Formats: sequence, C-alpha cells, structure tokens
Amino acid sequence: MTELNHYLHGFGNHFQSESINGTLVQGRNSPQKVPHGLYAEQLSGSAFTVPRASNLHSWFYRIRPSVLHDEFRALPQDYLASPPFHSPTPPTQMRWNPIPYPASARDFIQSLITIAGNGSIEMLTGAAIHLYAATASMQDSYFYNADGDLLIVPQEGALRLKTEFGILDIKPGEIAVIPRGIKFQVLLPDGKARGYVCENFGLPFRLPELGIIGANGLANPRDFQVPHAVFEDVSGDFKLLAKFQGHLWISDIKHSPLDVVAWHGNYVPYKYDLKKFNTINTVSFDHPDPSIFTVLTSPSTIPGVANIDFVIFPPRWMVANDTFRPPYYHRNIMNEYMGLIYGIYDAKETGFLPGGGSLHNCMSAHGPDADAFNKASNATLTPEYYDNTLAFMFESQQVWRLTPYALTADFRQKNYLDCWKGLKSKFNESSHITENQR
Repeated sequence: MTELNHYLHGFGNHFQSESINGTLVQGRNSPQKVPHGLYAEQLSGSAFTVPRASNLHSWFYRIRPSVLHDEFRALPQDYLASPPFHSPTPPTQMRWNPIPYPASARDFIQSLITIAGNGSIEMLTGAAIHLYAATASMQDSYFYNADGDLLIVPQEGALRLKTEFGILDIKPGEIAVIPRGIKFQVLLPDGKARGYVCENFGLPFRLPELGIIGANGLANPRDFQVPHAVFEDVSGDFKLLAKFQGHLWISDIKHSPLDVVAWHGNYVPYKYDLKKFNTINTVSFDHPDPSIFTVLTSPSTIPGVANIDFVIFPPRWMVANDTFRPPYYHRNIMNEYMGLIYGIYDAKETGFLPGGGSLHNCMSAHGPDADAFNKASNATLTPEYYDNTLAFMFESQQVWRLTPYALTADFRQKNYLDCWKGLKSKFNESSHITENQR
C-alpha cells in the first residue's frame, strides 16, 4: 500500500506503481512505444480545465485498451435504483433492522438494494444509499460505475476489491472509495459480507478543512492507502457490467480488464482504517456539533454546506462536566442516515442493531430514547471511555428520499417511534417559584 498523503486535500499529489520494473517512462505520459508492448490510456475524473488543485487523472499502461468489449445491453435490476425518486417520503423518523442475507447466491453487485437517494445523476449532485448482503464472489464479471464514486462501509465480513490499480482488502472498521469509472471485482474471503454503500454523484470526497483545529486532527492524509499495481493477463469469456444514467448494462469481454501493468496519477481508489481517526471532543462541558466527527466530505456549490458528509462516532473518552452526554434532542436542516458497524450507540442502547440503519430527515426531531435519557440524566459524571461502539452517518444537504422498497421492507421497524413514548412530562412549576414571586 502507498500512503495517500495530500490527494484528499485536492493538492493533486502524484502516485505511481509498476508491477514490472521499467514500465513507467520518466518524462513521458504517452511515449510513441510503451515498454513491454503495452498501451497507454488516460482516465480523467474531472474536466480537463479545472484548476490544478482539483484536476484528477491517472495514466494506465495496460495489456489491452479498454475499448475492447462488445456492445452494452440492458441488464435487469431488482432493487438497485437511482434518484430522483418521485414517491412521497414522509417526515416520520424511521429505523431498519439489518438487511437479511438472500437465500440464493448473490454477488456484491447483484445484492445491492437502494434505500434512499437525492439529487440527480444528470446534474452531478446528490447521492444514493445502498445496502449489500452478498453470499458469493464475483465470478468472471467486473463492474464500473459511470454515475458516481462508491464509498463502501463493511459491517460484517471482509471484502477483497480487485481494481485496475491493484488490490484493496477491507474489513469492518475500514472503508474504501472506488472513484467513478474505475473497474473492479469484489471477492468474499469470509464467504459472505454485509454493509453499506454511499454512491456520490457530486464532487469527489475529500478531507474537510480543519479551520481553528489547526494542522492536526480528524483523519490524517498519511493514513489513507492506495494499491500497488497488480495485473491479470487472462483471456476467456467474461462480463463487463456498468452503471450508467441509473441503469445497469452488460457487455461481453474476452479478457480481464484488470490488466494494468503500471500506473501513475492522482485519480485512484483508496482505503482508510477508521481506528486511525483522531477524535476531537469537549474536555469541559456541552457538545461540539457532530461535524467535528467528519472523515470525508463532498462539497456542494455553497461554501460550508456539504453535498454529502461521512461522519463517524468511534470509541472515545467522554469527560464533559455537568453535561447530558448522549446526543441532545435536536432538529436540524441537514438530513441524516445512520448506520451501526458494531457495538452499541449511546443514544439508542436497544433496537439500533449492527447492520441496521435509521433516517432522520430535515427538521424531523430526534434524540435519545427514553431509557437512554433516564440513564444519562442520573448518571454519575466520571470520565468514561466508550470502547464498544462504531456508528456512522451519511449526512446531506438534500432530503433522503426513500425508495418504495425501503418504506415497505419487512425489516423496517414499524414501532420505532415507541422508543420515545416513555418520555413523560417532569415539569414542576412550583419548583421554579422564587421567594420574590410568592
């Protein structure tokens, strides 16, 4: 693995890797003849003329160019969908149990189920939230997404992501980002795997600005890793799948498209271990806003407003004095889908299960359930380490519109609102009357 360094800051740092020495020709991106009889091919993840700091592209030196495949034809898709969704989404707070594994063998792509989305692929804005529950490795098939970047968050089971750039192995507690257009294949080392995917149609993910935090904190660039070049020189009968304009397409291909012998550039897949996140929290009283837990952000055209934020709530010390420590009751302008990778979320100690999810859209009130409120209100406030928890949030400026499947799914908790019914009025007017008011 290679450290990602400043790539996520948009400074355009350059990376390179070759699996056969002497493949990369210094000073030339497209020499008249590439060493070893390879083809040069550029992959651009941004417009050619954007500022240098935002210009994303990589050069491949591959055995066969990517144009070698048959005509694409439509591929039926069961539960994979793309916004805009036009069915009404109620403002009701919602929660889901973990998605069940399918009874039949389904690979990563076949198992994708869309829960929610916003924005528009055509307008290059918004995102979609998918779940996967795969029971088979991809066999003789490969995939790329022309609609957006894929942020993959495993919850159960490891994934081996074989990409054009090389291999990324990720497990629960780690994440990977496969940028738009990069071909890959997903293998299941543990035989099955479940998790979450955020498909980002907007600007690529990057690290948030640190502002008054200064130089250090949150996710450090050097902890992100990119793959080393590994190539497959294999001929046979393969399938190339593509997601394009919200639909799946399939083409026959006579070779593995993972035949890149060397590459260089700054448009690359990458992984990150969430344990390396440097959590910032209060050491006096009250709560910082949850934005302080942002790992990655996709900016919108409005400064300070995210197209999509990826936020985590990891193991951390809680030491706030004279403070209600779980998340307070709140309503806000942003739209929050939460998932739980492992452990217990402090505001919902029961009912919110690893692999499950919850949705609190714009101005829909949310906060601790009755049991969590009563426990935290009466707790002895000594320093406490939250060690059995890893929750996350996909937070967007746009409302998460639900798919009909998510709204009616058997694993949606129809009684979620009951968790707040135990919150009774404790108001005692007489306790607030002073001697001067008597």
